[in-house]
Amino acid sequence: MNKVVETLKNRKSLRKYDERPISQEHLDIILDCLMRAPTAGNMMLYSVIMIEDEHKREILSQTCDNQPFIARAPLVLIFTADYQKWYDYYNAGNVEEYCSEENIPFTRPSEASLMLATCDALIAAQNAVIAGESLGIGSCYIGDIMEKYEEHKELLNLPEYVFPVAMLCMGYYPDNYNKKLRPRFKKDYVVFKDTYRRLNEDEIKDMFKSLDESYRAENIYNAKNYAQIHYARKTGAPFSREMARSVREALKVWDGK
Repeated sequence: MNKVVETLKNRKSLRKYDERPISQEHLDIILDCLMRAPTAGNMMLYSVIMIEDEHKREILSQTCDNQPFIARAPLVLIFTADYQKWYDYYNAGNVEEYCSEENIPFTRPSEASLMLATCDALIAAQNAVIAGESLGIGSCYIGDIMEKYEEHKELLNLPEYVFPVAMLCMGYYPDNYNKKLRPRFKKDYVVFKDTYRRLNEDEIKDMFKSLDESYRAENIYNAKNYAQIHYARKTGAPFSREMARSVREALKVWDGK
C-alpha cells in the first residue's frame, strides 16, 4: 500500500506518549509541513502557538476540561484562526481610506472571516498530524481550547481577531504500543453523490447500530438508550455549554463592524 495512504488509514488519537522530547529535526518537519497546507487565497489565515512553558501547559490541562495528559505531552501546538495580521496589514495600507475614495464597502473581520480562518487553521493542523504520524509521533486534537475564551485570550495574549480553534498534543508512540483503530460509520451514510441525502429511520438505526448495542441499562446518566447517554455525556454536557458560550462571546468581535 502507498505509504501516505497507509498513514492516513491507520492514524488514531494518542493520549499516552513516550517521555522522549520531539527531536528538532522532527519538529522542523512538522512545522514545515503545516506551513505547506492548502489555504484560502494563499492568505494563511492562521497562527500556531507552541506551548513550551510548563506552567502554561498545566493551566491548559485544567482549563481544557481537566485532562492531565495535556501537561505531559512532549509537544503542544495551538492552532488559531488569525485575521489580525491581515487586518493590521489593511490598516497599514490605508485600505479603509481607499475604500471610502473608491466607494467600496469596508468591513472589519466578520463571522465569514472567522469561518474561513478556522478552515485554514484546521487544514494546517491536519498536515501537522499526518506529518507527525509518518515520523512515529502520535497526536490528539483538543477542541476544548475553544472554551474559557476570556481566560485563554489572556493566557495566550490573543488580540481581537485571533481565536483558538484547536490544540494538538503530540508525542512519540510508547514502546510496544498496541494500536487499535475505532470503527467508523459506513461510507454510504457519509459520502453522497451530487446532493445531500437525508437518511431514513432504518438507515439511522443501521448507522448507529454498533453504538446502540453498547448501551447498558445501568448507567450514571439514567439514560434509556445510547442516544440519551451520548447527549448527556457530550452535546448536553457542561463543557459543551461552556464552549457555546465562549464561541458566542468571540463572535461579538467578529461582526464585520
